[in-house]
Amino acid sequence: MTVREIAVGDLEGLLRLYTELHENPMPAQGETLSALWHGILEDKNHHIVVAEKKGEIVSSCVVLVVPNLTHGQRPYALIENVVTAKAFRGRGLASACLDYAKQLALQHNCYKMMLLTGSRQESTLAFYRKAGYNSRDKTAFVQWL
Repeated sequence: MTVREIAVGDLEGLLRLYTELHENPMPAQGETLSALWHGILEDKNHHIVVAEKKGEIVSSCVVLVVPNLTHGQRPYALIENVVTAKAFRGRGLASACLDYAKQLALQHNCYKMMLLTGSRQESTLAFYRKAGYNSRDKTAFVQWL
């Protein structure tokens, strides 16, 4: 297994993995998708972490570093789109991606990391607790647009 940041040639593999995240359809290839992809790659605060097995992307998470004017002007990190392919779950791949994400947050001098999950499954919640997250310190609210 290799855990690393995404590379320019990884888009199709990442999108294939994302079809297992909330049953997302494979998006149409085109200029809009290409522009979005290159914008993400060029954004120094947008990181996509992937775990691959035999050249296939099988787990991933997104780390966004948000500049901040509080807490000594230290940024914070948001974690999103945590997913592992069904055939590879339970092997520590998502944990490895989250560990890599934490190292990125530390390198950026973030004072905290936050993530939200829509899952109510105790196994998912226990996974995040084991990864060092807690649900006691903050209350999350979401407004869908």
